[in-house]
Amino acid sequence: MEDTLIVARRGALAEFTLNRPKTLNALNDDMRGKIVAALPDFPRDPEVYALVLRSASPRAFCAGGDVRELVALASQDYAAACASLAFEYRMNWMLECFSKPTVSLIDGMTMGSGVGLVLYNTHRVAGPNFSFAMPETAIGLFPDVGAASVLARLPGAMGRYLGLTGRRINRAVAYRLGLATHCIAPEKFAAITTALETAEPVDPLLDGLHQEPAPDEDDLLAMSDVLYQCFSKPTVPTIIAELGERSGGDDAAASWCRSVAEDLATRCPLSLHVTLRHLDECRELDLRETLIRDYRLAARFLAGPDFKEGVRAVLVDKDNRPLWQHASAREVPEIDVENMFAPLGNEELELKTRTEMQAMRI
Repeated sequence: MEDTLIVARRGALAEFTLNRPKTLNALNDDMRGKIVAALPDFPRDPEVYALVLRSASPRAFCAGGDVRELVALASQDYAAACASLAFEYRMNWMLECFSKPTVSLIDGMTMGSGVGLVLYNTHRVAGPNFSFAMPETAIGLFPDVGAASVLARLPGAMGRYLGLTGRRINRAVAYRLGLATHCIAPEKFAAITTALETAEPVDPLLDGLHQEPAPDEDDLLAMSDVLYQCFSKPTVPTIIAELGERSGGDDAAASWCRSVAEDLATRCPLSLHVTLRHLDECRELDLRETLIRDYRLAARFLAGPDFKEGVRAVLVDKDNRPLWQHASAREVPEIDVENMFAPLGNEELELKTRTEMQAMRI
């Protein structure tokens, strides 16, 4: 069996290498378990200066969670599937509370659960092939792993755009938004790890290797105004309507609006409504509170029909013809959305406070 996560220690450097290249490093329970088992050792070791996360695959850092595994588990044992979700969200919180520099070296796609691995790192290094996406609405889910806490605070309705559409952005856009902290060629990644082995200070190291993206690399900047005008509307139907109204011309903005509207038409209607509300409300929540709410929503999606259908249509049969429980975003009753957010009572996810985590020296 392949070693899906390679844990290494060299000098002052600890390193996690994702190693499921055939699945584009889709994160599964085996990988999460190894991360959670190893992570607490490093803050307690005075000789470890920094943790690096990287990929053994040149194609991807992490293409997301292994949702086929999750759906299969849920069909046999719903409680076990919920436990898997809870385990991942606890791992996200551990990464956020980790008390030493964490550096992700990324030169490929980073989506879904992969975002949850790197978003809370102190340093997120993007190579030229870096891409970022939270594509969950396409499979009947929502942006989880705490991402809503960050997306909700992005400027200019960008978080709503990324969360609802699930579209990818490149490193120039990610750097402008703060989702990447440095842009560095992958040829320099080995030099970074070598320097960190001797505890070279991470900030001047990465700042010295950083190269500003060229202005023409940012392929979304020209659409910033129209993006804001559309995605700042108060509801999913009004966002879709605004995109439709702006789709009639022959210019680049009209073409962009048409393509975005077409994308939204394929997304799970309930997921769109839940995502918009979740993003808006997470502006007032910290990451711990967001993860607790993520679990509440994810457990409900796991019990409903849309997530299974989305995974079937997009990842299993690949016919890309999901039959969602609601025909369109306009036909989603408010009560259905409200029910998704209802508390779970004794089944709520429990996370220690940041103070408690720090006292444990995570």
